[in-house]
Amino acid sequence: MEGKPTEQDQPGAGPVVAEAPDPAPAKGEALRAAASPLAPEEQERLNDDIVAALKTVYDPEIPADIYELGLIYAVDIDGERNVAITMTLTAPGCPVAGEMPKWVENAVNAVPGVAATTVTMTFDPPWDMSRMSDEARLALNVF
Repeated sequence: MEGKPTEQDQPGAGPVVAEAPDPAPAKGEALRAAASPLAPEEQERLNDDIVAALKTVYDPEIPADIYELGLIYAVDIDGERNVAITMTLTAPGCPVAGEMPKWVENAVNAVPGVAATTVTMTFDPPWDMSRMSDEARLALNVF
C-alpha cells in the first residue's frame, strides 16, 4: 500500500489496516452521476425526478417507500441518460423480491428523459434499520 504507514514506520504499533470505503452510500447519497455531458441543471432535474419516482415504490408490507427505507444503494446516470440502480431488500426472503426490481425499473423508466433503467439486487452490505430516513422511522414508529 503505497503512501500508507507500515508496521515498520510505527515502532511498537500493530499492523496498519486500511479502512475499506463504505460499500453503500448513506441515505440521501444514493444518487451520483457518471462523468456526463449533461448540463448541471438537467442532471439535477433528472436526479430529483428519479428520487420522486423511487418514492412511489413501496414494499406492500411496509408503509414507507423504498427510498426512505434506505433500500436504494446507488443510482448512476450516464451521459446517454441510462440509469443503473443498485438496491437491496429488508430481507433476502422478501415475498416481493422477484417483483420489486421490475417495479423500480418501471417507475424510473417513466421519468421524462430517462433512456433505460437496469436494476441490480445486492445483499452486501445487508440492509439494517440505520439506513432508514427520519420520515421512514416516523411512519414505522421506530426510533
